Amino acid sequence: MSSHRRPVGRARILAAAGALAMLVGSVLRWWRVGGANGLPEISGNAFDGLGMVVFVVALVTIAIVTLPYATDRPVAADQWLSYAILAVVGWLAFVLRIVDLAMLGALAIPEPTAVFSNGPGLWATGVGLAMLARAAYDIRRAPGIR
Repeated sequence: MSSHRRPVGRARILAAAGALAMLVGSVLRWWRVGGANGLPEISGNAFDGLGMVVFVVALVTIAIVTLPYATDRPVAADQWLSYAILAVVGWLAFVLRIVDLAMLGALAIPEPTAVFSNGPGLWATGVGLAMLARAAYDIRRAPGIR
């Protein structure tokens, strides 16, 4: 049995942590409207639209991080370009969903504190995507096996 296994490394741990942040952000509320003056509150999360793509990006990221440690051979997908493509696809879906929500008026901010309380899932997902993008950059800059 060959011993190709290497330590996970800071960049891959960052990618996995970013994926976990995206998963948590996907199930948290992304937007909320109503709830005042007798109107019912309506809210939604990542599973209402293109946010589902971000959820899939998080799952694929976790798979790419863990797959080399589940096989006896190195995995070709575990390189910086794979993480960069996932980050770009995730950011595109995230931004398009934000534009969609803004056009629908779902991102209205009635008071300053509502920026954080109306959509905690948006914030967590954005932080997770930033972590994934930084991980792709760190993997690219790492010496040795990429």
